[in-house]
Amino acid sequence: MSTATSLALPTLAVDPPPAQPRRGSKGRLVRAIAIRSAGAVFVIWGVVTVTFFLSRIVSPSPTTLLVPADATPEIRAAIEHDLGLDQSLWDQYLRFLQSLLKGDLGTSFMTGRPVADDLASRLPATLELGTSALVIGIIVGILLGVVAAVHRDRFLDHSIRALTVAALAMPQFWLGLVLLSLFFVSLGILPGPIGRLPFGVAPPPALTGWYVLDAAFSGQWSTAGVAITHLVLPVVTLMFGVFSPITRVTRTAMVGALESQYVRNARALGFPNSVVHFRYALRNAVLPVITMIANAVAFAFAGAVLVESVFGWPGVGQYALNAIQQSDFPALQGFVLYSAILYVLIYTAVDVAYRLADPRIRTS
Repeated sequence: MSTATSLALPTLAVDPPPAQPRRGSKGRLVRAIAIRSAGAVFVIWGVVTVTFFLSRIVSPSPTTLLVPADATPEIRAAIEHDLGLDQSLWDQYLRFLQSLLKGDLGTSFMTGRPVADDLASRLPATLELGTSALVIGIIVGILLGVVAAVHRDRFLDHSIRALTVAALAMPQFWLGLVLLSLFFVSLGILPGPIGRLPFGVAPPPALTGWYVLDAAFSGQWSTAGVAITHLVLPVVTLMFGVFSPITRVTRTAMVGALESQYVRNARALGFPNSVVHFRYALRNAVLPVITMIANAVAFAFAGAVLVESVFGWPGVGQYALNAIQQSDFPALQGFVLYSAILYVLIYTAVDVAYRLADPRIRTS
């Protein structure tokens, strides 16, 4: 006679379905964005105001750089009058605000062109450099963070952590000079600090302002290849400051996620490691990574000032550095306004991403 044998099966905890947004959550999201946007206006005004007064108090008068040393006092006074520098600081500030409300950033002392035109012509170069470094740095940072967490406290984990510490400790300008010395001076396999294209190579037809994309869209594949080679060293230099903090935060968040019950359940159900690591663990570790990505975006475009100066990259960062050296007040104010708007947009986007990624915040 056969006896029934009862098998004790492990009980697997089943995660509840994700919380559905409550009624009116979209309205709350829109209201939160509106409140932050209104606050952003005051933040931008404060940053621009501080920059306006500090640049005039700390920097030397532009006339010392624009006027020859043997110029007569009458010539100096005439130039100061033309630049509006003979007015009181308060009158200059009020005139600056009036122009700003009209969308007029003033005329650069260096180039004699409207600052808005200067920034618009240089912005594509900075965006091409910064976006390339960001995309590669984010992908590398997340992958290295996942690998380090999966191989926690082993040789691979220690190696990745040592790499991130070294990357964080290296000044960008020093790293750029080292890469130039190695790959341009010693090996001669990559171009030197001469900008986006070598002398004698015409830029592709302007469609996006990004030379690689414009050359590809126009079928100029040789020009696209040359543009890529000129991007390599600046992108690698900037990327080192992007991927290292993302790697550290991803690793920390992934270590906690890999020890959670839902990951154990997924493994018990026989899911492949790739599914467990990326679909379950990384998906639930993404919130702190989002914040670090926002910081990385801000760092990439702030770090472009030094990287562009090292590699002769004709972007907004190099323009700002020249403005500081030449006491070009309108150009410096335009760059600060651009930076402030960029930072506000980044952190507003992060706030929206947080609310979309975490229902607890979205429905609160």
